Amino acid sequence: MRAHPPEVHMATLARSGRRVSPFRLSSLLRGEKDPSVALQLFRSVDAGPETKPFRYSLLSYDLVITKLGRARMFDEMEQVLAQLGRETRFSVPEPLFCQVISFYARARLFDRALRTYRSIPSFRCHRSVKSWNSVLHALLKCGEYGRMDEVFDEFRNHASPDACTCNILIRALCGSGKLEDARAVLDEMPLRGIRPDGVTFLVLINGLCSNSMLGEAFELKDDMVRVHGIRPDARLYASLMKGCCKVGDVNMAFGLKEEMLRERVELDAAIYSTLIHALFEVGRTAEVCGLLEEMRENGCKPDTVTYNVLISGSCKKKDIDEAYRLLDAMVENGCKPDVTSYNVIMGELCKEGKLDEATDLFEDMPRRGCTPDVVSYWILFSGLCEKMQLKEAAFLLDEMVFKGYTPHDASVYKFVDLLCQEGNHELLLTVLCSLRKGKAVKADYWTRMISLTCKNNEFSNVELVDHLINS
Repeated sequence: MRAHPPEVHMATLARSGRRVSPFRLSSLLRGEKDPSVALQLFRSVDAGPETKPFRYSLLSYDLVITKLGRARMFDEMEQVLAQLGRETRFSVPEPLFCQVISFYARARLFDRALRTYRSIPSFRCHRSVKSWNSVLHALLKCGEYGRMDEVFDEFRNHASPDACTCNILIRALCGSGKLEDARAVLDEMPLRGIRPDGVTFLVLINGLCSNSMLGEAFELKDDMVRVHGIRPDARLYASLMKGCCKVGDVNMAFGLKEEMLRERVELDAAIYSTLIHALFEVGRTAEVCGLLEEMRENGCKPDTVTYNVLISGSCKKKDIDEAYRLLDAMVENGCKPDVTSYNVIMGELCKEGKLDEATDLFEDMPRRGCTPDVVSYWILFSGLCEKMQLKEAAFLLDEMVFKGYTPHDASVYKFVDLLCQEGNHELLLTVLCSLRKGKAVKADYWTRMISLTCKNNEFSNVELVDHLINS
């Protein structure tokens, strides 16, 4: 059943002889899935200058802000926020701002997230550690590690840090390679009356394992149990196992599995997937079947990651038939293949030069209920370029740009170079025009590509730029 546009809702209410109530508006907004229509509906109740101003409820503001934020309609969302700021009938709760900050974090717009935090007092709302943590998490998600000290120093005057604050800070320090500073934060927590939790140790141990500092990671695990009385969970064991596998110590990883059994920590699919991946990496493939059998005996069903590890292992053995069999087994066992499942197989097909089969799989993905992602496109594009199927590669690049995926600048430059070497003027112009329309390449790469094209005497600077502008 098709949803009615906002003017239809309003006209129906007008004919009934009564004005829409704040409660009714909230009900209509909640049921509207299209954020643009929800915004029109929100604005339409207060359209007449001759009428008394509509008394929006806080719930109506919350609903429309949430819909706009999820749709990344940020300019419209900020207009509604500005209107909310002019309300004097109620104060705005802090969780609403935390949500707005999270929308900006997902979009990698840290400055807007920071600006939102700084504006909270103007809405007659007190800032607590919750909104502080939201901004710090945004900083982490946006990768703005260099601004951590600036942000932390500014915020410490407004709220006292809690365990969540310290966990975010430790994660950021680990992400920027400052492991000693991260450990210093952990050591300082008890002095500030903050009790570290399991997440604190997990984050720091993750950082240590990622940097192959296994000795320090195991010492920290021991301190966690002995000093802080926190038992390791499956996630922490998985992190240590990955660290062991990273340095090639598979036996130590299996020793951790035995420790988990002794400590009665449940082995989940993530643990088994990590160990199976390790066996493939070191060539102990004969042991995989035994581990899968143990997994089944323990009542642990393989998940998508487990199957993807098995598919990847089969591809490394050049056993494409087994990879396809595993793909079918996933479906039979109620485990839907994801885009990684297909990308791994497609990548191996391209390596083996089986481009027709790779293209068939790529085109079959939507029918199988999986939409190709940017990695899917680049796997096939690179394979086509490698085999000099330039026309097919150009078509795929055009489709990729049309769908809004951002090309890899260096790969595009290499492709343009190939076209220049082949002397295919028509195809070269088609590719450059496609990239221009999609605004898909950074300015410095445009300069390099135009210079390359003209250097190879394909076109004059004026001719090429004129064609691109008028295309």
